[in-house]
Amino acid sequence: MHLTTKLLGAVFGAAALVGGITSAHAEAWPDLPLGLKNGVAVKIDNQIIAGLGTAGSAMFALDLENLGDGWQAIASFSGPAPGQPAFGTSNGKLFVFSGSGMQADTDVAPIIFEDVHAYDPSSDSWQKVDAKTPVGFLGASGLSLSDGRIAIVGGYNKELFDKYLHEVLTTDKAAEPEKWDKIVADYMSMEPADYLWNKKLWAFDPATAGWTDLGENPYDPNTGSGIAVLGDDAFMVINGEIKPGLRTDQVKTIAVADNEVSWTLKPELPAQDGAEVQEGLAAPYVGVSTNGAVLVAGGANFPGARAKAHRGEWFAHEGLSKVRADGVFTFNDDTWKQVGTLDEGLAYGASITLEEGVLFIGGEDNDGKPRNEVFLVDWDGETLTMSD
Repeated sequence: MHLTTKLLGAVFGAAALVGGITSAHAEAWPDLPLGLKNGVAVKIDNQIIAGLGTAGSAMFALDLENLGDGWQAIASFSGPAPGQPAFGTSNGKLFVFSGSGMQADTDVAPIIFEDVHAYDPSSDSWQKVDAKTPVGFLGASGLSLSDGRIAIVGGYNKELFDKYLHEVLTTDKAAEPEKWDKIVADYMSMEPADYLWNKKLWAFDPATAGWTDLGENPYDPNTGSGIAVLGDDAFMVINGEIKPGLRTDQVKTIAVADNEVSWTLKPELPAQDGAEVQEGLAAPYVGVSTNGAVLVAGGANFPGARAKAHRGEWFAHEGLSKVRADGVFTFNDDTWKQVGTLDEGLAYGASITLEEGVLFIGGEDNDGKPRNEVFLVDWDGETLTMSD
């Protein structure tokens, strides 16, 4: 995996390849044993823990002090394996919320789960928590708070999505093409508000297994956003979907103080070099670089979907191809700028901020293939670097 880099000199936008990409770590970053997308990844103490999604129930840990040992298998997830769950950490444990999958091998369609599971690295064990999610947190984002709670933003409407998946997967497309097309068109042609996605910010307290309603998102609810941790219980929520197939370029910040939450709109993510419009990104890689700038890379969208939606064509991605973006952007001093491009588009992976930069874990390429590569990206204010 390589990275095209851009050196910003006296003339903004003039690109120059950086010879001898700087390695930010003495050892190579080991690749995962298998491709991983739509899963989870967190840092707990000196370990990175990753899995689920396309890895099924498999989970792995990487010791940051012994990279040469590579990723080691740890206890497998104890319930039906979820894809695209929300997740966060509290008091040294990983918590996984909702996601979607088959409840049983005999099921004809996946459902959105309502379960909460916790992984304890100290005992290498999973526990199903005696709690249910208040809404379907498929594609939602977890925000780990300093008081031990985990706030969650975004998520689907379980009833509507479960019904749609059951209908479309139990209808024979070859035998009843008109019926199948109508099921898809009826669901995909709804306006964003009709999907009833989660507009509230919920907070889960592991100490009580209880939920607190922290109020409504004043903007469009969305899923698949990138999350940057800004510190002091403040977070940046970057883009995401506002309905299936349609993204937003909107960026907002959330600041949590006890049960008080403030939301602030920030400048929109700009169009990538060579593009007329920023379609918005679903599942980009996001973190904070060593110079304190928010770094955003990759993500998926359907070029042309926003124009169709603007015309009132709400099945906005019909006939369009999904593209995994390759742009790399930074946000500093309330300003976005593109600082480079990946050699190929990637999305649906995981990213973790480390002292050395932002670690990219897995993802999906433009062939839809889950990837297993792990590499570090950083922006020092002048140069974008990668070490693999």
